[in-house]
Amino acid sequence: MAHVPGWIARRAVIAAALLALAQSAAHANPDVIVTIKPLHGLTTAIMEGVAIPHLLMDGGASPHTYAMKPSDVRRLNKAQVIVRVSKQLEVFLEKPLSLVSKATRIVTVDEGTPGLTLLPLRDGDDFEAHAHDSPGTPKHSHTHGHSHGPHRHEPHAHAHAEAEAAHDTHLWLDPRNAKAIVRHLTDVLAEAFPADAATLRKNGERTVKRLDSLDTTLAAELAQLADRRFLVFHDAYQYFERRYRLAVAGSVTINPEVPPSARRLSEIRSRIAKLGVACVFAEPQFAPRIIDAIVENTEIRQGTLDPLGASIAAGPAHYISLMEGLARDLKACLGGTG
Repeated sequence: MAHVPGWIARRAVIAAALLALAQSAAHANPDVIVTIKPLHGLTTAIMEGVAIPHLLMDGGASPHTYAMKPSDVRRLNKAQVIVRVSKQLEVFLEKPLSLVSKATRIVTVDEGTPGLTLLPLRDGDDFEAHAHDSPGTPKHSHTHGHSHGPHRHEPHAHAHAEAEAAHDTHLWLDPRNAKAIVRHLTDVLAEAFPADAATLRKNGERTVKRLDSLDTTLAAELAQLADRRFLVFHDAYQYFERRYRLAVAGSVTINPEVPPSARRLSEIRSRIAKLGVACVFAEPQFAPRIIDAIVENTEIRQGTLDPLGASIAAGPAHYISLMEGLARDLKACLGGTG
């Protein structure tokens, strides 16, 4: 057997020790970035006891209008896993993600989540022409397996990009989709951080059970609101409406980046009078003065719905608090108790 010089042996030992140390550090501090609060809440629930994922868009920021900061770009470049909803929702990520390391795992929820149901994107005329019909599961919804084909998109206009997607990207607002997302992210994270796989899988199973309980509770609570019509600020709640058979009468604007014209506001006032709309909902991310103008000199109540849960603390309880908050705000306005 050939003799190995001592200095080579020492270098080999040092190299092995450094490698083990680096692997240990990676396992101890998994670096995961998630774009929006609802998705971050689900990811945080999976990663409890392992690490806290970084939330890219905190506070009242909306993916429709978000602008990347230099610190965001630096964080993306260090991440091991990046989780986003869709190429079409977080358009601002297109260029930054093209520059990250090839070793970084980019999870695009609407392209690779087994069991996810995607609803078709509604345009204004079709949405409002059929909003008076009985709510329920749309004929053109579809559930896909591991992935569907890539979508073309225009980086300069969110409305055009989302239209190219052919499906509504606010997909987290159905707890059944949230369960599919949790199962998929659990598999992804367990593969990315094998030393923590047992904990991640245990947390994932627990989160799915909590989502089952949430879904059952919300269905019972919202059943009483099935015949009470309301108007939303923009068409962000289709998944929630369809799941709980709510009677939405339309939206103030299709594209939240473009304020409605005076003619549009006049049409809305006529529409809500004709359909017997009980409540008009604003959103905290956008100016409420438009809603004020619609309900002025009427008996229509005004409420607020937030599809992102901006005022709710980020963390493992965020998603459930968001969904419970939507139900509570709907009941408060539509039930006349708010």
